[in-house]
Amino acid sequence: MIDENVTKEEVTVPAADAAPSGTQPAEMSDRGPRRGGPQRGGPRGGGRGGRGGGRGPRRPGSDVPAEADYEEKNIEVARVTRVTKGGKRMRFRVLAVIGNRKGRVGFGLAKGVDVAAATSKATTQARKALLTIPLTYETVPHPVSAKFGAASVLLKPAPTGTGVKAGGSVRIVLELAGIPNVVAKILGSSNKINNVKATFAALKQLRTPVKGETTQVVTSNS
Repeated sequence: MIDENVTKEEVTVPAADAAPSGTQPAEMSDRGPRRGGPQRGGPRGGGRGGRGGGRGPRRPGSDVPAEADYEEKNIEVARVTRVTKGGKRMRFRVLAVIGNRKGRVGFGLAKGVDVAAATSKATTQARKALLTIPLTYETVPHPVSAKFGAASVLLKPAPTGTGVKAGGSVRIVLELAGIPNVVAKILGSSNKINNVKATFAALKQLRTPVKGETTQVVTSNS
């Protein structure tokens, strides 16, 4: 039975023995021991389990910075649909080519919910797949041809002053690549995607001639 004569002062903890202001011992807390104490690494972001601890900056997807002097062109923008159980899913497909007109060129093909998203994805792919083209006497070193699907592309060297004699999507690729003089011919299909892929397949076959070899140059009327 509790003695009613016990005063409040007799059961009050002295101020000297009380915990410091703003703190509460773990055994006296109603919610149990506090988490994130000194035994777990200290403040947020440090030690094990902290946010962003030791990750460092994110690496870009390509070694080419976004602000580099690369020119971008969309060769084809098409609206495509896919039939699903719930109906038709409509998206946009973009074929983009980038180049610095100094021997570096790349292409990308991507889809997105709108044209801007698809263009951004295609440009990112193009930056990851840049190709360096060897040039000799301001033209390609030797004739080369490549095929992709039903599309076939032929590239030939040309003398100085000829310019870029090509049509369609092949002309855009060669201009962004920065080839001053070249003659190209599209054979077979007129599909822009296949023609671009065939053009890049032909450009990948170009090799710088070894010392002593000469470059075969066609005349402007060929």
